[in-house]
Amino acid sequence: MASPSSSIAERRARFRQLHESGCFLIPNPWDVGSARYLQSLGFHALATTSSGSAFAHGRPDGGMTLAEVLEHVRTLVEACDVPVNADFEDGHAASEDELSRNVDLCVRTGVAGLSIEDSTGDAARPLYPFDEAVARMRAARAAIDAAGGDVLLVGRAECFLRGHPEPLAEAIRRLVAYAEAGADCLYAPGARTRAEIEAIVRAVAPKPVNVLVGWPSEFTLGQLGDMGVRRVSVGGALAAAAWGGFMAAAKELAQGRFDGFARNASTREIDAFFQSDRAGRIS
Repeated sequence: MASPSSSIAERRARFRQLHESGCFLIPNPWDVGSARYLQSLGFHALATTSSGSAFAHGRPDGGMTLAEVLEHVRTLVEACDVPVNADFEDGHAASEDELSRNVDLCVRTGVAGLSIEDSTGDAARPLYPFDEAVARMRAARAAIDAAGGDVLLVGRAECFLRGHPEPLAEAIRRLVAYAEAGADCLYAPGARTRAEIEAIVRAVAPKPVNVLVGWPSEFTLGQLGDMGVRRVSVGGALAAAAWGGFMAAAKELAQGRFDGFARNASTREIDAFFQSDRAGRIS
């Protein structure tokens, strides 16, 4: 649980301050252990990852129930002393009324921010129609405001990831509308080039923009900041890195080989970290 010096309200205030200037990195843990380790490295905020948490539960991305997502988010909030942003997908709701109720439930977990995306999960209709997507963002904003208004709302346009024929133009159209509907931070995962990123930043200014870097990138955090980006997340990339090491070692085990363990972190080092982390929390 948060200490008296790190109340939920204080974390939410700190989270908003992070979006006011500069550029910060908000990595995405998938469980309590990864969250606490990232926190120990000095990151000022963390964000959940729908894919990483789903994989940890033996599900595909998007395969967790609302109750499971809320419990996962609550667990990470209680395990950390830094603000947590929830990857809340499409709000796990088909209707605006249901979306409002679910956003309220997410706010009650103690998150400092939550994202609502316009992806439907339906391959035949990958994106919510424009007007419906904007109305859903307004519903999320209203639900947050009714709960006190201090949770930061991230509006996500999934055009790049869902195969839209004109992803940049449509993402900008949607993000501008989401900003007008009350989104505090805007996000078009999949935008990679300098031209795409700078166009998005210009279109929604002065509101902050999040950029996803889930692959080897030609840009550093400093260069992204120079483009006007305020925050950078990594989505499921850290979970995928862990899975990559595990899968490679497991495949070698299946062949009767143990070479994959050469890449392991030291069990002693990991144990020492959690011993120290636990002692720090008890003291």
